[in-house]
Amino acid sequence: MVCVPVAGPWVLTPSATRVEYDLTCPRRFVVAGLDAELSDRGIDIGFVGALGSPVNPGITTQRDSVFLGRLVRGHAPAASFRPHIGCVPASGGGQRVPTAVHLFPPGKPVDRHVVEVSATRSRTVTARCPKNERLTGATHAIGSYSPAPPTAAFARGIHVTQRIARGAVKVAIASTVRAVVQIDLVCVPR
Repeated sequence: MVCVPVAGPWVLTPSATRVEYDLTCPRRFVVAGLDAELSDRGIDIGFVGALGSPVNPGITTQRDSVFLGRLVRGHAPAASFRPHIGCVPASGGGQRVPTAVHLFPPGKPVDRHVVEVSATRSRTVTARCPKNERLTGATHAIGSYSPAPPTAAFARGIHVTQRIARGAVKVAIASTVRAVVQIDLVCVPR
């Protein structure tokens, strides 16, 4: 079977606050495998997967995967993880098998929309859900596409603040380093 590897940037996880990073397969592919490199053993990492049986590409995962990272032990200002996914053609996929009594089958009640921007000296980015959806939450992640994990100097060289108001997310970026900032919007139908 054809597998296309996709590597994300090094994503900063400098505190006990959970960081989310969305990594996407090419068109007509789904996530079949996940992995990550860690710069610190104190990082707890996981991913968002859909319920369903069997655990399988196209059932548990779709075209993208949201990685969840958090520094749970120690204090490292440049602690980071680098997400990896393996993508396979989307054709096929298993069939759901009932696993319990269900009043409603598990579905996809939220949509995630991702905006990724380059960090510049001073920049404010505003992001919104599509017209037929409303914002229920948002996160942001700071990444570096360098071959090695970011240094403490990198972490000190970028500052990002996020504010949610009136159905929009405003992210203020101040940076002296080459970085990307990913904004993840969690939206629900109106």
